Amino acid sequence: MKLSEVKLVLEELETIGFQLPNGELVPNHFHVTEVGKITKHFIDCGGTIRNEEMISFQLWNANDYDHRLHPEKLTNIIKLSENVLGLEDAEVEVEYQGGTIQKFGLDFDGKNFLLTSKQTDCLAKDKCGIPVEKPKVKLSDLNEGTCCSPDGNCC
Repeated sequence: MKLSEVKLVLEELETIGFQLPNGELVPNHFHVTEVGKITKHFIDCGGTIRNEEMISFQLWNANDYDHRLHPEKLTNIIKLSENVLGLEDAEVEVEYQGGTIQKFGLDFDGKNFLLTSKQTDCLAKDKCGIPVEKPKVKLSDLNEGTCCSPDGNCC
């Protein structure tokens, strides 16, 4: 989810909720302790130099049960960050404390922001010899005769 999308959603919300991939909600008394610009300059395993920019929100649970972050407050934090850090409309990544600091993607389901699981990937598959997985044919498709029947148009 890009920062512009987050800002549009915040305009429509009365309360902010974040839901973890397992369905649990981040406690209501969370704080956004950081909004940052993350710049990653790296070389992939195929030798290509790459640059990525992301925006990071860090969520933190305090023992402050009497306060709740409202959409207007987060909008103001984002505006300040845009002005001071020169944020552009990049993808938002969310940091949250699990067993260690976890990083999530961000989506929205109409009610809550969804913290989505992120996966590592090889960016140079064409250069490091990883075979492309061929589509698997289900045995049930063959048994139904959809392909190998006289009128199946594949023979």
